Amino acid sequence: MNDLKVRKLPIHYAWVIAVTGTFCIIACLGLGRFALGMLLPSMAKTLNLNYSQMGFISTGNFIGYLISVFFSGFIVSKLGQRIFIFFSLLIVGISMLLLSFSNAFLVLLILYWITGLGSGGANVSMMSLVSSWFTKKNRGKGAGLMTIGSGFAIIFSGLFIPYVNQIRGSEGWRFSWFFLGAIVIIIAFLCLIVLRNRPSDMGLEPLGHESEKQNHNLISDKKGDSQSIYRNKIIYHLGIIYFLFGYTYVIYATFIVTTLVKERGFSESVAGTFWSWVGLLSLFSGPVFGIISDKFGRKTGLIIVFTFQCLSYLLVATKLPGIFLYLSIFFYGFVAWSIPTIMAAAVGDYVGPQSSAKAFGFITFIFGLGQITGPAIAGIMAQKTGSFSSSFYMSAILAGLAIILSMLLKKPR
Repeated sequence: MNDLKVRKLPIHYAWVIAVTGTFCIIACLGLGRFALGMLLPSMAKTLNLNYSQMGFISTGNFIGYLISVFFSGFIVSKLGQRIFIFFSLLIVGISMLLLSFSNAFLVLLILYWITGLGSGGANVSMMSLVSSWFTKKNRGKGAGLMTIGSGFAIIFSGLFIPYVNQIRGSEGWRFSWFFLGAIVIIIAFLCLIVLRNRPSDMGLEPLGHESEKQNHNLISDKKGDSQSIYRNKIIYHLGIIYFLFGYTYVIYATFIVTTLVKERGFSESVAGTFWSWVGLLSLFSGPVFGIISDKFGRKTGLIIVFTFQCLSYLLVATKLPGIFLYLSIFFYGFVAWSIPTIMAAAVGDYVGPQSSAKAFGFITFIFGLGQITGPAIAGIMAQKTGSFSSSFYMSAILAGLAIILSMLLKKPR
């Protein structure tokens, strides 16, 4: 009966998977991670957190993310993506509920580390489904649709959190954490109900299936063993590029609101509006650059994205007049989630669908190393200089390096 219903759907069930993936990304990344930037100013004021402590809270989350990513490929091979995503999102939601009751830096650090554990597992598992449900020519579109979830969450947090703070005062961040955690738990059960690990579970083929080519890919991939992933130089090449993205983008995401409030003199509500614009613009980033990478190649997509990011970091670092700050927000938001979209598709291109979960998990582990070090170093630099300007200059230089490395990428066979 279930298979029959699926076949009568007006669209391929791969799109149902992708839309559900959008909600998954809203939960594990959009709310579990990117809401922090909006919550930090009020948390810092209430709990007397300094720049270094603010940076370490973010870094603690990414340490948890990194640990989770390291083990995700192995666990997914045993449980499958659907069950692992469900339990990962439960961890995210429950830890966020508990964050609302925190009164000390150490407690915040531990709980947000646990949030990172769940976020990493859910994100890697969800993005790896792209290679199972979409063939090569459609992977960028599928991954792009999923990644817009972060944009929706940023729009919501940028408007919702300042509103809550206006009503509930300096302790409003506690209500926000509790409410956002409840949303994540609801999404966890949605994913459990809707997701499936592979098209064959529902008597289907991947979207865009081309029988002879797809069968050849599946056969050739089954012959390889998992160790070949770690001997593949291109995976390390992609990993380094992903590291540079993780290191730089998270500095901007974590500290741009704090920079606007403490260094530029904006109110929290105005800074929240800026952050919401990042979210609105980012809705286009995944689909647009997923399509671009499908049509013109992953290399071209990466070069364009890192160019926009480099400009964004430079514009906010130089403290130029307001119009340049608007341009920085525009450049960052327009390409915000493009790199994960392109990377998820690129991994499938290079290693095939059967090995994509392990390969994407591995490069996401390297990406996580960048996310760990970025906020901590940026926080320390800001503590010493009294400004995040030097951190944004550093991000611009590393984005330039990523452009060069992207130019050196070879085409998949």
